[in-house]
Amino acid sequence: MNLELDQQRFLITGASSGLGRAIARQLLREGARIVVVARRGELMRDAFSAWSDQTTLIEGSVLHTETLDAIEKDARRNGLHGALINAGGPPTGTPLETTMDDWDVAWQLVMRWKIDLTLRLAPMLVEKGYGRILYLESRTVKQPIPVLSLSNAMRAGVVGFAKSLATEIAPKGVTVNVIAPGSHDTPAIERLIEKNRGHSGKSYDETRAAMEAGIPVGRMGKAEELATLAAWLFSPHAAFVTGQTISHDGGAIDGLFG
Repeated sequence: MNLELDQQRFLITGASSGLGRAIARQLLREGARIVVVARRGELMRDAFSAWSDQTTLIEGSVLHTETLDAIEKDARRNGLHGALINAGGPPTGTPLETTMDDWDVAWQLVMRWKIDLTLRLAPMLVEKGYGRILYLESRTVKQPIPVLSLSNAMRAGVVGFAKSLATEIAPKGVTVNVIAPGSHDTPAIERLIEKNRGHSGKSYDETRAAMEAGIPVGRMGKAEELATLAAWLFSPHAAFVTGQTISHDGGAIDGLFG
């Protein structure tokens, strides 16, 4: 299928590794141009050297206002068709293992900057009459995992914001959706495996096998599989899909609305 993304321009945050990098590369293969944001620019230049003519790099942390200012300035100057709003999550921990300082940090890491960035970019897309906003969160927004209490709460807040925004701007040709990934072979899953083994006392292999046993397809997902879904949601073909939180988890979520 031709996704009709040739020469469209997308912002990608969290593109240095894992799912964000896979989505960025998929968009590039579809002929899109991307703007990537990274604290260590040399890593991003190496990661996307094969597509240097399609890639714009903004160095900085999305947690800093000056970086968001640079993103907004670039979008106003060069245009934008959509954005993947994505970054790593907060530290792991059960509710009683957290402190109020942890919650303050989690708000900054997971939710605040995403709202700030969205409020800067969404009006531009509305004015254009076309756009795609996609948040990459976690399946925990549908089925919380106790050891991810900070992520459970803050990512659910992002979903609530996204749904409200989707309803507001749907008549303007701009879609807003969330992908809720389950377990994929990425650095993030390695950290979760290590945390789980610390609680269970089991080996790495035993912990990984137990996690895979809870996935009906019997394995971890591949980043490239999720990237094809994201690319479609960014495309004109997904114009009638908005306000949705779409699981990509191998069937792991229990219930009718997984």
